[in-house]
This record gives sequence, structure tokens and C-alpha cells, in this order.
Amino acid sequence: MELLLVFAVVLLIAILISGFAHRTVLSTTVLFLVAGFLVGDGMAGFVHFGADDPTVEIISSLALFVVLFTDGQQVGIRELREAWKLPGRALLLGMPLTFVISALLGVWLVGLDWTQALLVAAVLAPTDPVFASAIVGRGEIPYRVRHLLGVESGLNDGLALPVVLFLIAAVGGPDAEPLELVEELGFGILIGVAVPLIVSWLVRRKMFSRTPLYASLTPVAVGLLVLGICELTHANLYLAAFAAGITIASVAPEMREAYREFGEQFSELIKLLAVLMFGALISPMFLAEVPLGGYVFAILLLIVARPVAVEISLIGSGMPWQERLTAAWFGPKGFASVLYGILVLQSGAPEADEMFHIIVVAIVISIVAHSSTDVPIAGYFARRFREQQAAAAPPADPHQHGQEPPERPSGDTTPRT
Repeated sequence: MELLLVFAVVLLIAILISGFAHRTVLSTTVLFLVAGFLVGDGMAGFVHFGADDPTVEIISSLALFVVLFTDGQQVGIRELREAWKLPGRALLLGMPLTFVISALLGVWLVGLDWTQALLVAAVLAPTDPVFASAIVGRGEIPYRVRHLLGVESGLNDGLALPVVLFLIAAVGGPDAEPLELVEELGFGILIGVAVPLIVSWLVRRKMFSRTPLYASLTPVAVGLLVLGICELTHANLYLAAFAAGITIASVAPEMREAYREFGEQFSELIKLLAVLMFGALISPMFLAEVPLGGYVFAILLLIVARPVAVEISLIGSGMPWQERLTAAWFGPKGFASVLYGILVLQSGAPEADEMFHIIVVAIVISIVAHSSTDVPIAGYFARRFREQQAAAAPPADPHQHGQEPPERPSGDTTPRT
């Protein structure tokens, strides 16, 4: 109850300053992160829970599910097929390169052995749609950049999960059966595709009749069905969520429109609640336990590992350098990494606590850095667009400069205006 009370108060503050924050580097996401930090056990002690509390996993999992389900509805199969080239580069080349560079930094700066460094790199390799939405949702950003980041962040969580589980087993945690992991991922995609298809077929049958109110709840029912079935079958929840969103956008656009307003609002609420909760997990003592090399690692992860990897993956893509740089910079770490980090912490593997501390520092620095740069980046592209429009504008009307208009053709008796 304390968490909900704090969330309500901070939400009201965020509402009151949202107009100002949207125009400046002041981020409402950072506001919730700082508020959580201040009310957690390490500071005021008003909210009490640790990283192993079930509340943490439930809220984080729900936040990821909702955002993936919502973001998936922004991309149908047709749009995905037409513009797959850039996200494919980021996923199939950029993500593995980020993984390798991050592991090298972990060995060099933090003193992890290779298996531990690979595990930390795998946990931090995916970008997070919860925070990528801060820039993906801005119309000032060119569409291909928004599309690249949206598709990449929606798919890379599920791609990183099996690697994380295998590496947890390799460092001494619980065993992960390869066949079970493949089944988990496959069933997740199957459920995410099958449920929307079945529901879409049912609602189109003439034997059924829906009122407008209940028709608007159809996509909510789809999401809850996918969530419930995945929990019962242990299928991959996140791949199922994104697959369901894409399927809705592809075969039932009316469902997407019905869900749009509610989905965006609920997605924002659950995201901010999860940020608040994550902030409450952090304390000054927790941050002091991380060695200096851990902080250097986290910074270089943002300014070297991701940018270098994405820049390499986009060579020859034809994107202007400004767009490439934006895509390379904006790779926020968030709740996928939090969840995978909690798996590491709960694995009982040697040095699990040390690895979790490094992961948390990297996530915190990423949240602060990326949530504080979306407005300046969007502002730059907005100014660039206005300059391009002005350069392409036709010559001005001579009347506007006090010039005499040209002579009219002979026989033209239309009065001058």
C-alpha cells in the first residue's frame, strides 16, 4: 500500500509538470526513479522490499508484457516486411557485436572471468521498449529511426533470454535444458499468433453480437488470454506479447484502433510504477559497494559498446549520419535487464551478487542518460525538418517584399488585388 501511495503522489507531481518536462531535459522517468530511491530502505525507509521480493518480479514482468504487447501493435506484417532491413541489421549484427564488446569491457575493467563477463553482457545486451518509447513515440524523430528502435527493442529481449539462461548454468547456477528453452520460445510465439487469430475469427462470426463498449475490450481480452496461457504453459511471455501485438496489427486493425488510447495510457502507468519500484531497490550503500571499474564499465557500455556496434551494423544502409548516431546512442537498458539480473541474483551462482550490482549500475546510468536526452534529440530533428522545408519552399510572393508585380498579359482586365 505504501508503494501505491507514493506512486499516486509522484504521478500527480508528474502530471502537473508534464508540459514543462516535455519541452526540457527534465524527465518524468527520472523523477519516478529518484522518488523511488528517496522512499526506499536506503533513504527514508517508507517502502520496504528487496530484489528477491515477488512484487518486484510481478510488476517488472507485467510492465514488459504490456509495453511489448502495445508496441507490437505498431508494426504489422506488411510494415515489418517492407522495412525489415534496418531492424534486421541492428538485431543480427549490432546486438551480437554489443554483446562481444561488453564482455571484453567486463573482463578488462571489472575483473570478471570470461563466463561471468559474457553473462553480464547478455543481460545488458537487449534494449528496452519501456524506455525506448521515450524517443520512439516522438513524431519529430524520422520514421525509420523510430521503426528500427521499436522493432529492435521489441524482439531482442526474447533473443537474449536463452543466452542468459545457458550462461547462468555455465557459471554454476541451475541447469537449463536446451530443448526446454527452445520449446519455451517456440510456444511463446505460437500462443502470441494463435490467440489473436482465433479471437479475430470469433468476433467476425454473425452468430455473435458485440456492443461498442465490449468491442473495445476485445484486445484487452486477447492480452489477458495470452498472459494467462503463457503462465500456465511456461511459454516465453515476452515473445508471446510482441507476437500477439504484431498479429493484431496484421489481421485485425480494428482491434488495434480500439486498444490504442487505453493501451498507451496503461502502458505509461505500468512503466512509471515499475521505474518507481526499481528506484526503491537502490540505496547509497548498494551503489557504494560497486567498484570504480563498475561505473567506468557502465559508462563505456553506453558510449562505446552500443554506438560502435550499431554504427558498424548500419554501414552501407544509406541512413544519414544524424539518424545513425541517434539509433546508435539510444539503446536504453531497462526491465528486461532487471528481470534477467534478478535471475542471476537468485541463481545462487558464485559472484552472483557482484554481477547483479554491476547490472543495476549500468541500468541506472542508462535510464538517467537516455531519459534526459530524448527532448534535445527530438528538438534537433524538428529544427532540421523546418530548415529543409524552408529550403524547399517556393519563391515568396513579390507583394510581400513591396515589389511591383509583373505586367499582366494583354487583354487581362482582372482588377489588381
